Amino acid sequence: MCEGVINVLKPPGMTSHDVVECLRRLSGQKRVGHTGTLDPAAAGVLLVCLGRATRIAGFLTEENKVYRAELTLGITTDTGDAVGRVVAVASAARVTAQAVAAALQSFVGEYLQVPPMASAVRVGGQRLYELARAGRTVPRPARRVRIYRLEAVHTTGWGGHHPRVLVEVECSKGTYIRSLAMDLGARLGCGAHVSFLLRTAVGRFTVAGSHTLEELAGLAAQGRLERAVIPIDRALSHLPAIAVRPGAVAAVRHGRRLYPPGVARVRSVTEGTVVRLLGPEGLIALARAEKLDGDRYGFQPVLVL
Repeated sequence: MCEGVINVLKPPGMTSHDVVECLRRLSGQKRVGHTGTLDPAAAGVLLVCLGRATRIAGFLTEENKVYRAELTLGITTDTGDAVGRVVAVASAARVTAQAVAAALQSFVGEYLQVPPMASAVRVGGQRLYELARAGRTVPRPARRVRIYRLEAVHTTGWGGHHPRVLVEVECSKGTYIRSLAMDLGARLGCGAHVSFLLRTAVGRFTVAGSHTLEELAGLAAQGRLERAVIPIDRALSHLPAIAVRPGAVAAVRHGRRLYPPGVARVRSVTEGTVVRLLGPEGLIALARAEKLDGDRYGFQPVLVL
């Protein structure tokens, strides 16, 4: 049975749940889940977890994301993307490249972002997209997100009423590129929406290393789907590794704190860091570093594998 993470190249037109259902059929197992929703119209990296790897999904969603987004200026939609209903049209002919560059840079760093109505965020116990389908618009609390990098890499139609700007965005989890586009359009005074969106990376998982559903179907037909599966330990290799002495392995497997005498080798960590605890036979658990005294740390398991 395949167990681990597959880096899937989600095509536009499918929901993230559609991709999960496809992987359930190809792998022949029910325990399959994704680590971060991509809008149906969007394409790009979607990490899908199989078997026990579904338990580590939350540790993969923490990773930063990178997107290539085409923004069309002068047209505003109710969803912030091209599948929504056009609610305002204005000319962006007088918007300059310098104004766009300055506006983009103004979003770099932390900023408070209001999620779009067509999103999976819950307000009052209901998903926003469910309320949107019922024709309701409700106040949404702003959330703090971080934009690490935001720059224009190409433009078309400059000087026309609706130029298009291709931007690259590196951002924290929970950032909505559709909301960013609407905020940018408001700042420029002409409106904007996302006309195409590609997620190029989730942490160290890139679109270059992803697999199309057609490729995965071919591997499954040959009985070689495991060739596309990244083992759990390797999928979590961005977390520091702590070597556990053989005598302490049993205690860790029972969820007990690992104290310095049970540590065979330790990397530099800070309090609160999530680490991998590795025994002689491989990954045992994920744990959080807890400062004890001096420079000594203990490690409390948060997920025993």
